[in-house]
Amino acid sequence: MREIEFNEIVDSIAELCMKINYELDEDVLDSFTKSLTTEKSSVGQEVLELLIANAKIAREEKVPTCQDTGTAVVFLEIGQDLIIKGGELKEAIEKGVAQGYLEGYLRKSMCNPFTRANTGDNCPPIIHTQIVPGDKLSISIAAKGGGSENMSRLTMLTPSDGIEGIKRFVIETVDKAGPNPCPPLVVGIGVGGNFETCAIMAKKALMRNLGEASTDETAAKIEKELLSELNQLGIGPSGFGGTTTVVGVHMEVMPCHIASLPVAVNLNCHASRHGKIVL
Repeated sequence: MREIEFNEIVDSIAELCMKINYELDEDVLDSFTKSLTTEKSSVGQEVLELLIANAKIAREEKVPTCQDTGTAVVFLEIGQDLIIKGGELKEAIEKGVAQGYLEGYLRKSMCNPFTRANTGDNCPPIIHTQIVPGDKLSISIAAKGGGSENMSRLTMLTPSDGIEGIKRFVIETVDKAGPNPCPPLVVGIGVGGNFETCAIMAKKALMRNLGEASTDETAAKIEKELLSELNQLGIGPSGFGGTTTVVGVHMEVMPCHIASLPVAVNLNCHASRHGKIVL
């Protein structure tokens, strides 16, 4: 059995929370640059240039890419041969998120749903846990903004709706969202499972690098088709019109009940902030 110290987890999470808010991944920046060559709207091109400039300033000045520094969403893969020494894993994650948001001067957005009183440290984070073979701890964190999250949807289709029904629901979701989720978007889709698991899959799909196709052959084909069709909606960068409404479509799939076809769409704004560490 391998041991890992409580404080090592805390410090690693704190650092990652700050890093993902200050530094957009290269895959996201590359998608903006590539979109400049295909965007047909002059206003859309100008917005993309501003997004690239904003990301550069944020990285250099160590300030948030966006003022909405999001809900901390954490995906854990815990090796079954790993022991956490000095405290509980959940406590380490919460302490790390709080430390990162406080030390990094990141906006604290978590509040009581009824009184709207702010928790003051952006806790609690949303934690999804999976036990895996080995003795490593994999931590993936997303800073998920509220605007794009509010535009996400879930539906329980019938099996007869099929692939065309899935695509229709995704397109309707993005079309109705319009400029609200701050495009260009990354679209996470969960298909199968049940009511709650399809939503988690849609969120997890957003953690993939842009351009990384699904390992499911059918899902990969749908991703490609949707990317083309969604960019024909004309919403464009920041909703000012254009051909760059979406820069990525990621789908996760699992088996479902014979009577069901659950589908969730989780939209992510242009500030697609996520990172991963393995301890």
